[in-house]
Amino acid sequence: MWFLIVALALPLIEIALLIKIGGIIGLWPTLAWIIGSAVLGLAVIRGEGARAVHDMRRAAAELGDPTAPMARGAMSALAGGLLIAPGFLTDAVGLLLLIPPVQRLILRRMAPKVKVQSWSSPPSPGVIDGEFHEIDPGSLPPRGPSGWTRQDH
Repeated sequence: MWFLIVALALPLIEIALLIKIGGIIGLWPTLAWIIGSAVLGLAVIRGEGARAVHDMRRAAAELGDPTAPMARGAMSALAGGLLIAPGFLTDAVGLLLLIPPVQRLILRRMAPKVKVQSWSSPPSPGVIDGEFHEIDPGSLPPRGPSGWTRQDH
């Protein structure tokens, strides 16, 4: 129900803010703001997304819990998406979500409501579980030239 109310109210609020603020600052500054915030949103998604992937890989390599980097990455992606959406309210919320203390506050409030179902790490570093079959090298058929090295003249 709340989603429906927000989905209906948000465009109306954005239009009203665009008209009001656009009337105060003018058409060109309003358009520059909208285009600039969209460019900033794309940059945030690219930069923060790459950072989140790096942080998750580092956490996994150290056998740590990758949920915090995943949550920060998701919040940054949401912030970038809000910046891309045209409007002053979504831009304000998107910029707020980029502030680290605001991110930490939101993550602390959401943490008790989110439960990680399973997270397992390998039994010990450097051990890979698998099966193998030993093949006698003499029983292999002769190999011809590789298709990658063949030269057609």
